[in-house]
Amino acid sequence: MLARLQQTIVITLFALTGLWIALGADSLGRGLWIGLAVLCLGHAAFLALEFGIAARVNRKDPSPAAGLGAWLRAWVGESRVAPSVFFWRQPFRSHALPDALGVGSGQRGVVFIHGFFCNRGLWNPWLERLQAQGTAFAAVNLEPLFGSIDDYAPIVQQAVDQVRAATGLPPLLVCHSMGGLAARAWLRASGGDAQVWRVVTIATPHHGTWPGRFSHAINGRQMSLNSRWLQKLASDEPVSRSQLFTCYHSNCDNIVFPTSSAMLEGADNRFIHGVAHVAMAYDARVMREVLDMLRA
Repeated sequence: MLARLQQTIVITLFALTGLWIALGADSLGRGLWIGLAVLCLGHAAFLALEFGIAARVNRKDPSPAAGLGAWLRAWVGESRVAPSVFFWRQPFRSHALPDALGVGSGQRGVVFIHGFFCNRGLWNPWLERLQAQGTAFAAVNLEPLFGSIDDYAPIVQQAVDQVRAATGLPPLLVCHSMGGLAARAWLRASGGDAQVWRVVTIATPHHGTWPGRFSHAINGRQMSLNSRWLQKLASDEPVSRSQLFTCYHSNCDNIVFPTSSAMLEGADNRFIHGVAHVAMAYDARVMREVLDMLRA
């Protein structure tokens, strides 16, 4: 569903761009080319607004502060990475790398869980690495797109069962953003601590995020700061569960902020300086440490 929606968005944007060019080549002149630049750079401008709000909110957060240079580098990095995800991998390449369930017997496998308004195409660079080394994996699509996070538990359960059956071992879960909350909701629903080896969350709003207050989606509202859903999720969890988690978080996350909201008490919380929300899923240190963890 998301792939089709994003395909429509991308095709519409290209059609508008083509129209601008066609009109600009005719008689409307320089102003039209300015309009074309606005169309092409609109995403970067919107990201700049997000970064500005995040920087302001993070002033009161106890996590290490990011300087102006770090915020600018994070904005440039996100402006380069995000279009490749939302304009190419997710709309057109979400099934380019199917789940690998016929390999890796006796070697631990991985379940990938994406975040809000994303699909399994987000993970393609990871899937390529695991495919090359013969590691079993499954990458889910969380649907309905704007439903309750609780509704994703059966999807996670199916992927865990598939990878566990392929390898004979509890899998590693790697989750980006809302995907970490989907993993926690699955653990609550299934009591499945013994079914999983470890859970890695990357930029997950464990305590919610400031922009969540503006969402009209069910799962978006569930991710508002200290929402009732998040409080209930935390109260339902045994104290020992957080020891399963490794949580990567950044002081330049433009979606999940304040920074400390991506930390989980009792977990292995790992701070990443100066990396934005989508870019964190491809951060070299994160990928290296997670793959080392898998081999260990």
